[in-house]
Amino acid sequence: MQSARSVAGFWILAALFLVAVASSAVPSPLYPIYAQAWGLTPFELTVVFAAYMLGILVSVLVAGRLSDHVGRRPVLVVGTLGIVLSHVLLAAADGFGALVTGRLEQGLAVGVTLGALGAALIDNAPVKNPALASTLNAALPAFALATGSLASGALVEWAPAPQQLVYIVFGSLLVLLTLALFVVPDGAVRRPGALRSLRPAVFVPSGSRTIFRDSAGSIVAAWAIGGLFLSLVPSALLADFDISNHFTAGVLIAVVTATGGLTALLLQRTDARRALLVGLVALILGSALTVASFLTHFLPGVVAAAVIAGVGFGAGFQAPVRLVLATAPATDRAGLISAIYVVSYVAYGLPALVAGLLVPAFGLPAVIAGYGVFVALAASVALALQSGSRTRQVITTVP
Repeated sequence: MQSARSVAGFWILAALFLVAVASSAVPSPLYPIYAQAWGLTPFELTVVFAAYMLGILVSVLVAGRLSDHVGRRPVLVVGTLGIVLSHVLLAAADGFGALVTGRLEQGLAVGVTLGALGAALIDNAPVKNPALASTLNAALPAFALATGSLASGALVEWAPAPQQLVYIVFGSLLVLLTLALFVVPDGAVRRPGALRSLRPAVFVPSGSRTIFRDSAGSIVAAWAIGGLFLSLVPSALLADFDISNHFTAGVLIAVVTATGGLTALLLQRTDARRALLVGLVALILGSALTVASFLTHFLPGVVAAAVIAGVGFGAGFQAPVRLVLATAPATDRAGLISAIYVVSYVAYGLPALVAGLLVPAFGLPAVIAGYGVFVALAASVALALQSGSRTRQVITTVP
């Protein structure tokens, strides 16, 4: 029988996952304010985003497997307090350099927590529904991005001192959740090799490599379409429809991410391979409709595209996570989850960075079209792989 402490710990970890990842979306609605206050160029804002991406990738590559050796709690406490520190730096930022420093620190701290959080969720999974841990690993990032964009957009639009208040709110929640971590059982078996695990690497256990390879295209397409809506769609709403309200842009982003999270939850008992096919088809349709709606200046089409893209985001990420985690031994969970997030954040960040650099030269409509084609191609390649894939196997439940 599962202890009450373990049950409480599971939901504490889920709450921490939600708030930690949501905090990474908090600065985005503030970028127009920073640009106006400090005279930042689009290129400088791209550098700020790149600093976050660099931080998260470096820390995931270096520290992604650490909690498999030293335990979950030490890594989670250090990582969460690191996110709090980044909020202090961002709240006190007074220019471009301070903003880059704060985002770099935020990326480093979030990256440290991701693998340990995902593995700790599985360690403390409900006995009566062990698959819920894998489902939340896939659903929570989407819900977190929705929470972060909506909360930050609302505070930026209507609250006083938005450049400080939004960081104070999320930082305070993170401090409380850090204290709550001491209630959570640490189920990881400590083993030697901690220093060796810090060598930068994308770690995929041998038994997971085939499914990881065949599912990677879906992960890329899912996170790339999320990056499209978070990076370019707010600017496109202003350019095409004269929508400048920060909260409205946040709502459209939340439509994608919340639909994604809800889809992941609804499909948790559906065969993983079937859910993967649903996600890939939705990603292709959603990216095509997004491009067509912006090119024809059709706002209802943009909203419909956001819903379809959200289904693709949720199913296209949840199904690969379930497939891959079902093959991982307990001792390799954090490393494998970190590998999933390396692929996810490269797909989320790199196209957005390239798009930001290309907009001045080619214009927003052409870049959105190219972005949509990239998402559709990635999903199409993954769909083709599934037709002859060796992932046609019985999906075992992650313990």
